[in-house]
Amino acid sequence: MERSAHTAPVRPTPKADSFIDELKDDLAAFFQINSTDSYSQQQVLDHFDVDDRRMKLIYHGLIGELVEEGQLTRLPEGTYRANEQVNNIEGTVEHVNQRFAFIVPITASGPRDREADIWVASDDLGGAVDGDRVRIVRFSDSRKNSADRARRRIEGRVVSVVERGKPEVVGSIEVWDTYGFVTPDSKRMYEEIYIPKDKLGGAKNGEKVIIKLTKYPLGDARSQRNRFEGEVITVLGMAGQHNTEMHAILAEFGLPLAFPAEVEADAETMPTTISEAEIANRRDFRGITTFTIDPVDAKDFDDALSVQYLDNGNFEIGIHIADVTHYVLPGSRLEEEAYQRATSVYLVDRVVPMLPEKLSNGLCSLRPNEDKLTFSAVFELTPEARVVNEWFGRTIIHSDRRFSYEEAQEVINDERGDFVAELILLNDLAHQLRAERFKHGAINFETPEVRFKLDDDGVPLGVYPKLRQDTNKLIEEFMLLA
Repeated sequence: MERSAHTAPVRPTPKADSFIDELKDDLAAFFQINSTDSYSQQQVLDHFDVDDRRMKLIYHGLIGELVEEGQLTRLPEGTYRANEQVNNIEGTVEHVNQRFAFIVPITASGPRDREADIWVASDDLGGAVDGDRVRIVRFSDSRKNSADRARRRIEGRVVSVVERGKPEVVGSIEVWDTYGFVTPDSKRMYEEIYIPKDKLGGAKNGEKVIIKLTKYPLGDARSQRNRFEGEVITVLGMAGQHNTEMHAILAEFGLPLAFPAEVEADAETMPTTISEAEIANRRDFRGITTFTIDPVDAKDFDDALSVQYLDNGNFEIGIHIADVTHYVLPGSRLEEEAYQRATSVYLVDRVVPMLPEKLSNGLCSLRPNEDKLTFSAVFELTPEARVVNEWFGRTIIHSDRRFSYEEAQEVINDERGDFVAELILLNDLAHQLRAERFKHGAINFETPEVRFKLDDDGVPLGVYPKLRQDTNKLIEEFMLLA
């Protein structure tokens, strides 16, 4: 007489216990992989080629354990089926290559644990693409003959797409008489996208386009009857041309080409003059020597340094940062847009700013010979660069000079030029601050950087290394101090 399926198997020895755990994993995986079907106990035994009486008892007991744990459901007719809700989780698709993807589980908080990522074969993605939010069933894959089960990765299968991540795709179009195909620029899309003739949007062969996906494959994207389809929504220009490719990069990574009209309108309402009431609420640095040091091609100036000699022989050094919070208020459309953009993005020949030009290049740019609102960290330093006093708060400054790194370095090297004494002093203090940092275990993360030489049309003509001089390090040291 066979043992009931709800009776736990006998585990005679620790070695046998490990073996039975492996059988249980394989049994659970069998049901999870075939989660749409139900099986009788005899069908399970047949699948695993079990005919030994003792092994039959073990399998019956394991099925009982899985039912008690909630991994299996016993149906009225006496068959068993996987309870998908137990191993059903949500995650985001990272389609790393043509053969497989990883699903990154969505967690409430905390850093990503890459060991928790779930491996999914491309054929099991169910039409999901990179960036989609999906629901998957996870399992330990018994389809592999793994000698080291402890190290094998958790696997899974997509059961539904919860939310499409990126319905727009950038690519190059190939146009035929009655249809077109787009080859995506994205390195994480591996199939061409079919474009019906009436959805070509006037695109010509060889042009770069933005398309909207209108149909996703239900399973294997390589099937001719089950493919991606889309429609052209924007023609960027002929592939390979500089401006076309730059716009393609912006579109591919979701970098906005322009600000919404209402955001620009909010920026235009900002007053360009600073009220006396606002000045009265701030510490006034306008009479103190102040200047900026930035790359020669910088379009805006976010930070400035001030230098004041004190009667006790010490120095008051101010590090001033543009006070954006005075203009961008919580809950405003400007703040919402800035939050979405997160930062300004610098490409080879242009900047995608976080704030409209009136703010980024105007009100919040510490241009010379203009009063500007700032937030400042002010330190009293001894000649040995030891901090003896500090102050933080809102200020108003008036920059006396805009230096490029190269101009400031020339003044230091030649020991002559505008604000020579101040620059030499700052450089000396910076050297001492840097030496003290390294003395206490700071790590030098310097790596070579390059710059591009462009022609008038933005086409690269050459590449050369950026030269890091004392003035670069000077600014870094005082930023670290702040």
